[in-house]
Amino acid sequence: MIGSFISQVSKQAVNLLFPLTCVVCHREGEFICGGCEGALPRLNQPYCRECALPDTRGVCRWCAQEPLDLDGIRAPYVFEGPIREAVHSLKYRGVRAAAPSLGRLLARYLSEYPLPGNLIVSVPLHSRRMRSRGYNQSELLARSLGKEAGLPMQSNSLARVRNSAPQVGASRDQRRANVEDSFLCRAGLAGAEVLLVDDVATTGSTLSACASVLKDAGASSVWGLVLAREG
Repeated sequence: MIGSFISQVSKQAVNLLFPLTCVVCHREGEFICGGCEGALPRLNQPYCRECALPDTRGVCRWCAQEPLDLDGIRAPYVFEGPIREAVHSLKYRGVRAAAPSLGRLLARYLSEYPLPGNLIVSVPLHSRRMRSRGYNQSELLARSLGKEAGLPMQSNSLARVRNSAPQVGASRDQRRANVEDSFLCRAGLAGAEVLLVDDVATTGSTLSACASVLKDAGASSVWGLVLAREG
């Protein structure tokens, strides 16, 4: 009880020193205020039924040529405008307090558009990058989603064992090569329906590489669930 009280006091102190501001209207109080959720760039149909590439009917040419090793990718938003700002705040600017708001958005999407899933797994960072950043933004999102959706999360089952080059600016082929043999599953997942959580999907290469080892560990299905999809 004392620990909980101290935690609440600490959160209040942080909010006083660094108050959250809405990424849309910039008013203090919430990272994304209720009045601005409708202004976020939704990913609407049509999109690729496999990788969720926007403005695509049926299956995109990339998935037709080389299918991903997962059951599909879904995202509530397009990676632009305030959602891009929100992800960058969480990922690069140390605004960890954004994770609960963004996790709630994922949970609402999952409630509206259910996917097979009885276990949440986040895309891991390599230990070197984890030490540099201090946290894994995808794990924070996954924990918030699990809390909101009432689903268990397994944080240590998936590991990144190769510190591949950053994906930003890389071509589709480079992205696929960068993540090849980068992940290891350390747990048995027989029959698990995995929701694989990340912040953004660009080509789906990272999610696909993770899904491959999760399925090798026994997962019956792996769906990628990300906050935003790049076009």
